[in-house]
Amino acid sequence: MLEQYVKKTLTSRVYDVAAETPLQPARQLSERLNNQILLKREDLQPVYSFKIRGAYNKLAQLSAEEQARGVVTASAGNHAQGVALAAKHLGIKATIVMPRTTPELKVQGVRSRGGKVVLHGDAFPEALAYSLKLVEEKGLVYIHPYDDPDVIAGQGTVAMEILWQQPSQLDAIFVPVGGGGLVAGIAAYVKYLRPEIKVIGVEPDDSNCLQAAMAAGERVVLPQVGLFADGVAVAQIGQHTFDICKDYVDEVITVSSDEICAAIKDIYDDTRSITEPAGALAVAGIKKYVEREGVSGQVLVGIDSGANINFDRLRHVAERAELGEKREAIIAVTIPEQPGSFKAFCEAIGKRQITEFNYRYHTDREAHIFVGVQTHPELDPREKLVGSLREQGFPVLDLTDNELAKLHIRHTVGGHAAAVPDECVFRFEFPERPGALFNFLTKLGGRWNITMFHYRNHGSADGRVLAALQVPDDERHLIPAALAEIGYPYWDESDNPAYKLFLG
Repeated sequence: MLEQYVKKTLTSRVYDVAAETPLQPARQLSERLNNQILLKREDLQPVYSFKIRGAYNKLAQLSAEEQARGVVTASAGNHAQGVALAAKHLGIKATIVMPRTTPELKVQGVRSRGGKVVLHGDAFPEALAYSLKLVEEKGLVYIHPYDDPDVIAGQGTVAMEILWQQPSQLDAIFVPVGGGGLVAGIAAYVKYLRPEIKVIGVEPDDSNCLQAAMAAGERVVLPQVGLFADGVAVAQIGQHTFDICKDYVDEVITVSSDEICAAIKDIYDDTRSITEPAGALAVAGIKKYVEREGVSGQVLVGIDSGANINFDRLRHVAERAELGEKREAIIAVTIPEQPGSFKAFCEAIGKRQITEFNYRYHTDREAHIFVGVQTHPELDPREKLVGSLREQGFPVLDLTDNELAKLHIRHTVGGHAAAVPDECVFRFEFPERPGALFNFLTKLGGRWNITMFHYRNHGSADGRVLAALQVPDDERHLIPAALAEIGYPYWDESDNPAYKLFLG
């Protein structure tokens, strides 16, 4: 099987339109990690991602009859632009079905590259279904974003270039994983020619479809996927890709959204370029691998897979990067409600920089404060800060890993409600489309009183929502069915200590 893929990769025609991207040293990161870190700059492709390779190779392999029929795909991301540009170069008519909620930047990106955009449905599954309907009705050829041998072979040219560019020591290649086309192409090529090199997949910890499949020994469908790294938000690994990955990918590492944000900053510091979240997965994986294994003096390659990020998402990335780098701690501290207590707390903090401070009167006896404090992963870790405060008599709750606190509480600290009996608290991800809130309210049907509501969006296809409902005890069992009918991902936060301390 590997030999077949290597031959297909070597004969790929990607360079009619794709670029041979540089393997760039990340000097600051290398010095910090005590290993040589090299970045494969796929963000420098004409469509700002590696997707052009597989898309072009697939279209170039079509027969004259298939090319004459035209092609269709469904995508709201990098694959759409890759197919559009590849089709334009080959003189093929391309129809790209995109959800109506797709950001205008991406719609224009496809149109500017010659693709015909059809906006259909509010979410990807509806766009996909419509694209397959066009295959049946108009005879168009469907171009799969990852689960196709020609697409996999096209992505394998990334590995071909890496082995040209780094013919000497090379210990491991770290690859972002969504549907698996890129990691499968790289694994097939590398393991056939230099099997001693590790191929390590990297996934978000809330979209780990390859890791789950490898653990189960078969493809599985994740019940829901996180959308921060939207370029790899895939619920099931491809069949062709899994056939390769299960035998030739050495392991899969998962990373958090905060660790991805920190990796985006690392890449920026070394290259002055900004990657999309999926594009920074490999660097986040490298950092986690080095910390876990304690290796030094190795040569580690990370695939910087893409740079298609909406500008308004950078606010969220910057906000979370310091947390991912372990250079900020978010804590809740209880202090006496009396003169001098704030000064005493600042003295206990010492020379550490306070990055955020939220305070609201609670009772005449005590006050709860929400504080961000600068830390250092080696010199002054957050555990040292928390321990020091506790030793000085301050009750401290570490909220650094508390998603509710980071997404909502820090923006809603304002005091407790006077008296809200039977309050249940949920965190939702709303699709960023017209009618999403109305759908929520309609399907809830006025059944329960809404006692709190906070919405945030950071430039993605989904908004983050915190909502509280007043539900009598004898109706609590009805909640799961009611929320399932709404259809939005949700988490029960009723027992979250950050909620209880500041809002409950």
